[in-house]
Amino acid sequence: MRFMIIVRATAQSEAGVLPKPDDELMVEMGAFHEELAKAGVLLDAAGLRPSRDGWRIRYQDNKRQVVDGPFAETKELIAGYTLIQVRSREEAMEWARRFPAPFGKQGSGGEIELRQLYEVEDFEVSA
Repeated sequence: MRFMIIVRATAQSEAGVLPKPDDELMVEMGAFHEELAKAGVLLDAAGLRPSRDGWRIRYQDNKRQVVDGPFAETKELIAGYTLIQVRSREEAMEWARRFPAPFGKQGSGGEIELRQLYEVEDFEVSA
């Protein structure tokens, strides 16, 4: 089972404020992701640049419209993700509970969301 741990953006992450490599948060995140890797469950992880560097494509009436960032609703944006593969929902929950506070212990809050990915088997037609 694959799960994505989604780190929700904040005003700080949307401003492009990056912690220094030796910052306590970076050390803690590095250690956590190293632990995931050693356990054999880490598939990928990355931070995302602010929405000002991105765009959306809106589909309507068989037309596509490009909308450049930045996007106003910070609560709907993603600042980063960690992709894991585990044996159960419960195991994913245990890893998520150990995920460091995404913007530091004294940071501007933060929130993570877990979502299970579809697998090929989910789309197979039963006979």
